[in-house]
Amino acid sequence: MLSMNPSTVLSSIVLAGACLPGLGAPAAAPSRPNVLVILADDMGFSDAGCYGGEIATPNLDGLAANGLRFTQFYNTARCWPTRGALMTGYYAQQVRRDTVPGVRSGGGGARPAWAGLLPEMLKPLGYRCYHSGKWHIDGPRLKAGFDRSYSMEDHDRFFSPRNHLEDDQRLPDVEHGSDFYVTTAIAAHAIRCLEDHAANHAEAPFFHYLCFTSPHFPLMAPATDIARYQGRYDVGWDAIRQARWERMTRMGLVHHTLPALEGEIGPPYDFPKAIEALGPGEVNRPRPWAELSPEQRTFQTAKMAVHAAMVDRMDQEIGKVLAQLRAMDAFDNTLVFFLSDNGASAEIMVRGDGHDPQAPPGSAASYLCLGPGWSSAANTPLRRHKTWVHEGGISTPLIAHWPNGIRARGEWRRTPGHVIDLAPTILEVAGGRWPSTREGIAVPPPPGRSLLTVFARDEGLPRESLWWLHEGNRALRAGNWKLVADARTGRWELYDLAADRGESRDLAAAMPAKVAELERRWESQWLEVQLLARDE
Repeated sequence: MLSMNPSTVLSSIVLAGACLPGLGAPAAAPSRPNVLVILADDMGFSDAGCYGGEIATPNLDGLAANGLRFTQFYNTARCWPTRGALMTGYYAQQVRRDTVPGVRSGGGGARPAWAGLLPEMLKPLGYRCYHSGKWHIDGPRLKAGFDRSYSMEDHDRFFSPRNHLEDDQRLPDVEHGSDFYVTTAIAAHAIRCLEDHAANHAEAPFFHYLCFTSPHFPLMAPATDIARYQGRYDVGWDAIRQARWERMTRMGLVHHTLPALEGEIGPPYDFPKAIEALGPGEVNRPRPWAELSPEQRTFQTAKMAVHAAMVDRMDQEIGKVLAQLRAMDAFDNTLVFFLSDNGASAEIMVRGDGHDPQAPPGSAASYLCLGPGWSSAANTPLRRHKTWVHEGGISTPLIAHWPNGIRARGEWRRTPGHVIDLAPTILEVAGGRWPSTREGIAVPPPPGRSLLTVFARDEGLPRESLWWLHEGNRALRAGNWKLVADARTGRWELYDLAADRGESRDLAAAMPAKVAELERRWESQWLEVQLLARDE
């Protein structure tokens, strides 16, 4: 067993680089920029202050104020499909990282031989590549092109992980009672990678894939961080949701009414024994706050305080990474992306070391999940949660910051985008082209599109539609039209997102021809996806 100080445990990354024509004109900038991709886990659309939340996120807010915020950027509704799509530029099913019938796929799927990860494309361009945090992609990290990696594979513990690796080698368990906290350790590894890069590889640009596990369940945070939010959420999720929507409206982020809570929609998976273990304070439906008992309100308020503390602590650690970039004079020429792998989660379960009802909420002996009430608030003003492909499940904040390459400061970008767009964007910024072969096998053109033109102007990308499928939940967006179906009913719903981003006015019955048209397009794309997934 090993007790480790977070500042001496791990390593992480970022990219160093340049400016492209039309995106800004720094003097004597290197030819290529560094790239830092920061990925949160289960963070809601409106959790950050710069997206309307009340949680303290000054470092993210600073990136947003001096860069771009995207209002309609999408993920895949789940952690491992999003990570596979982000790092390849393909839909998760195309690279077997979400389920395809008759193919080994999903969370245990192995990518086809033609499907490499982004570091493999960057290494020939002279980039050093680093990974810090959650992985959830198939295969070893160093074999995928990373020079250094710290991988957190224990997703049930924030204070004493039992399964974590450095450079693909298993590390000892962390002792209970140490000062180790996963979020801090992930950032510490990133900083060490950057320090080493500055000392030994300053001539090369870098790519850093920095993947926090916050604020994914179990809700755990240092007591001092939780204390900052004690009492903040006594008003309940209805009031927090309303306040966030009002701030988002004033900010110009949203232009539609706040949809009503879906009181009948609970967690996507039923774990009745978990509800029993958590006690009478837990509720598995987003009931009106006024209907909750005093015991339930106390329990629910404590959960949201921990969630907020986790986001707050992640922002503090991001600030330390950014400070390291400044210290090595790489901040201005580093393209930074911040986003989340899916919407906030309505899940309620107990895993890991179990839940002690007498333990302080957020401590190592507790095991709490956000649940549908607070998840609805975290995803304000959007509908549903992680695993669903309604807007609340698939929408992410996306911040893009690059002083040497993006002229805009504090602007919105309303162009729809998807995590499949990040790999093509990063490769173009690095001066590369999409590979035509990998290991002698032809590489198909990716569905992802570079965002570089959107950095300069808020204009559409050249594609007909965006497509989703996860656990039977289906969706397609074409222009402002969105077709979406819940796996439980299988019934298509139709929304005009230009007027109704909250998906509260189903137009399917009134516009059957549009439903049929978009359904044909969804089915056609699904056939294309399956063909590619079966291609070795």
